[in-house]
Amino acid sequence: MPNIGPVEIIIVLVIVLIIFGPKRLPDLGRSMGRGMREFKDSVTGKSKDHDELEEGPSENVSRSESKQPAAAGDSSSG
Repeated sequence: MPNIGPVEIIIVLVIVLIIFGPKRLPDLGRSMGRGMREFKDSVTGKSKDHDELEEGPSENVSRSESKQPAAAGDSSSG
């Protein structure tokens, strides 16, 4: 079985660029990344619900409090 080298990878990337075009490549990469992440999580048994339960509600409250906008009359910005 032949090894895949950098020349072969470049050829495949050029063909993908020609087929999908430069506008669709970011969306294609993003969807492939999500798919690989979901596959990995399903194989390892991880899920979003499991991760949220481990964090606990106290962290979620502190995050939401820190993201509150400044008061409208605040003149400290100059």
